[in-house]
Amino acid sequence: EVQLVESGGGSVQAGGSLRLSCAVSGSTVEDYAIGWFRQAPGKEREGVSCISSGQGTTYYSDAVKGRFTISSDNAENSVFLQMNSLKPEDTAVYYCAASVTCLIYYDTRSAANSVYYWGQGAQVTVST
Repeated sequence: EVQLVESGGGSVQAGGSLRLSCAVSGSTVEDYAIGWFRQAPGKEREGVSCISSGQGTTYYSDAVKGRFTISSDNAENSVFLQMNSLKPEDTAVYYCAASVTCLIYYDTRSAANSVYYWGQGAQVTVST
């Protein structure tokens, strides 16, 4: 069974940085597209970023493009999300997600329905 475990969430002031990690077990980062969704209170879960080592593709939502960077490490079997220039609107629970392809992220309305496995979530809070 594939398990995803997030770490690295926390609280930071606007303009600061955080790095999220997603450790994959039961499979390898090359077997799935691994990405991140986030969900703020009262809002729907939205796709943020994705990386597919096997397909050589990445995805960033318009909201985070230029500020967030996703990467993977085969040796650590983990995926990382470096978040810079954080804004209060980035405040949310961030979920690691495994899917067949990063292409699902382009269909914002149904992307979450195409995720095979979810992590438990990591809180990110950005204050003014």
